[in-house]
Amino acid sequence: MAVLTNALDKLLGYQMRRATAVLMADFVRTLADFDMRPAEITTLLVIAENPDCSQSEVGEAIAIKRANMVPIIARLIERGLVARTRVDGRSLALRVTGKGAELAAEAWRRIAEHEARFRDRLAPANLDTVLAALPVLRSAVDDGGPADGQ
Repeated sequence: MAVLTNALDKLLGYQMRRATAVLMADFVRTLADFDMRPAEITTLLVIAENPDCSQSEVGEAIAIKRANMVPIIARLIERGLVARTRVDGRSLALRVTGKGAELAAEAWRRIAEHEARFRDRLAPANLDTVLAALPVLRSAVDDGGPADGQ
C-alpha cells in the first residue's frame, strides 16, 4: 500500500486537533471508572483548588459558559462531590465534600501519570516551547480572534 502525502500535516490547526484527540482519548481512558465527563472532572478539580468559589468563577476559569455549568454542578452535587454554602443573602459558594476531595486527589494522581505519558515524548526544550505557545494561541479570543467553541 502506498503512503499518501497529506498537505494537512503542515497546518497548525490540523496537527493540534489530531494531538488533542489522542490526548483526550487517553485522558478519558485514564479516568473512565470515575463515570464523569472531562468537564465534570475539570470542574471538580478547580473547585477543590479554590474552596468557596462561585459557579461563574469556575466557568470562567475553565472557559465553560454559565448555562453549561448548571448541569455540571448539579451532577457533582447529586453525586455528593460538591456542596453549596451560602456566603451572604444571595451568593452561594462551592466547596468539595470529603468524598469530592478524595476523588480529586485520585484524579490528580492519575492525571499526573497521563501527563507523563505525553510529556516524556518531548524533549524538555520542546515541551517548554509548546507550553509557552499554547496560551498565546488561546489568547487569540481576547484579541478579537476566533470565538471560544464552548
